Amino acid sequence: MTHFVLSAGRVGVGRGGGRAARAGDHARPVTLSGLAEKHALPAGPRTHAENVVAEVERLGARDVVLVGHSYSDHPVGQVAERIGDRVGRVAYVDASVPFDGEDSLSGRPGDPVRAAIEEHGGLWPVPAAEEFAGQGLTNAHIARFLAKGTPHPGATLTVPAEPKGSPGDVPATYVKCLLDRDVPPPAVAGPVEGGRWELVEVDTGHWPMFSQPRVPARVLHESAAAD
Repeated sequence: MTHFVLSAGRVGVGRGGGRAARAGDHARPVTLSGLAEKHALPAGPRTHAENVVAEVERLGARDVVLVGHSYSDHPVGQVAERIGDRVGRVAYVDASVPFDGEDSLSGRPGDPVRAAIEEHGGLWPVPAAEEFAGQGLTNAHIARFLAKGTPHPGATLTVPAEPKGSPGDVPATYVKCLLDRDVPPPAVAGPVEGGRWELVEVDTGHWPMFSQPRVPARVLHESAAAD
């Protein structure tokens, strides 16, 4: 039985866990500190990794598939090192990849996200409606984002990651959502070409857990079963 531990930033992880449950697996979404119902909790550079580690330990889980969407590649990549042989695989869903000494915005000088964090008292605000255009979302999806999304603690984006090894050391599936950008970030190329990572391309936008929830659920279940 596989335990899927799912993590995402500002808008949660959506509804993809149902298929995993029907397949006999456990899917457990983790709300990170500073977000949603935990919005009042402080979140610093290590907090989100600690949130995920605590959930794995609470479950007493082995054969864990860690799933990180977008920003959550950073905590998930660090958690993979901390839980050792309890992790069977990591799944990065339309994410960048954490390297030691880099933050989530590394390589993006002048990025508007940094400016937005400074302008909003250390928080990355919920996107405006127009930022969701072209991502395969319905008006109902966008309305849900705007109603339920929470600002993201800026320090978790701007403080460097602290993995001790290379993300490529752990078997992984990288899910690239083609409506967002049609190629994965450069850091993904090495592990994919070396055969350690599987690259899966899906014809949807950056939030597949909303736009096509059955697709990432199927991909994650199949990748775990193949190990």
